[in-house]
Amino acid sequence: MRLSESTCTDILDTVREVFGPEATVKLFGSRINDVARGGDIDLLIELPSVTTELERKTLQLIARLQLRIGDQPIDVLVLDPSTLRQSIHEHAVKTGINL
Repeated sequence: MRLSESTCTDILDTVREVFGPEATVKLFGSRINDVARGGDIDLLIELPSVTTELERKTLQLIARLQLRIGDQPIDVLVLDPSTLRQSIHEHAVKTGINL
């Protein structure tokens, strides 16, 4: 995984601030490949219950993360029980690494 321990902690803390303590976070995509270079930070946020204002909270999360870990590209997928699952969600669930 190409994220420092402190960055992982910052991400997890920020996700739980925005989405609550029961939110889980997975890193997926190019950042899980230790030999790759560059790439954005792809995060999958999984929520146990239906959550209101997902778009607003997702944008709030990205803004807070960029302030805390630096201005870099961050992509966020959020899954709650009401989310219509797509192939990208399944890929993230299968290949992601828990933070």
